[in-house]
Amino acid sequence: MLPAAARPLLALLTALVALLPAVLANVEKTVFVAPSAIALPNVRPGLQDLRLASLSPSAHVLRTHIAVAFASDDSPRGLDSWYLLTELAPGQRYEVRVCWAATQPTSFWLDTHPITYVFEAPELIAALASFSENIADSSPIVDDRKAAEVAQTSTSLLFLRIQAAADFYSLNKTRMSNPPDVKVDISKGMAPTTIRHLLTCMFSP
Repeated sequence: MLPAAARPLLALLTALVALLPAVLANVEKTVFVAPSAIALPNVRPGLQDLRLASLSPSAHVLRTHIAVAFASDDSPRGLDSWYLLTELAPGQRYEVRVCWAATQPTSFWLDTHPITYVFEAPELIAALASFSENIADSSPIVDDRKAAEVAQTSTSLLFLRIQAAADFYSLNKTRMSNPPDVKVDISKGMAPTTIRHLLTCMFSP
C-alpha cells in the first residue's frame, strides 16, 4: 500500500497521463543537432536588421501569435514565420516544439536551417526577406527578443522556419477569407523533451 504522502503525487501523475493525448494533439516538433559555431561579421546590415524574435538558453519559451492562411496551389503550407535559435552548443541535440489550442485547428511545419544555407537558397532568402519586411515595429509580441541580443561574434545558431496553414471550415465568410492568427508557445530544449516542456503545453492559457 502506498504511503499517504505519495498518494497526492500519484494522483497528479495519473491526471497528467490522462491529459497527454490532448497535449500531443496540439504539438508539432522538430529535432536537430546544433551546427558548428560560425563567425558573425560585425557589419550592417546584419542579423539584427531582420528584427526576428529569438530563442536562447536564457529565453527558451516564446509566446506569440502566428499568422495563418488556407493552403493554396501557390502556398501549400500557408504562411511563413521566421525566428532565430541562438547560443546553441555545437553537436548537442535539441528539440523545438510549437503548442497551440485545439480550438484553433492548424497544420504546422517546422524546419531549421543554417544561416549560410538560407542566404545561398533563393527560395528561402526570398521567404525570409518577405517575412522580415512585414514585421511592424509596433506589433505587440509578448516576450519579444530581437537578434540584436546575439552579442557573440562567433556562435552556433540556426534559422527556424515555421509554416502554418489554417485547417478548419466555417460558415463565417470573414473567418474563411481572413483566418485569425493562432496563439502559440514556441519552446526550445535539449532532446529528449523534458516534463517541463509538456507542462508548458498543457497549462498555457
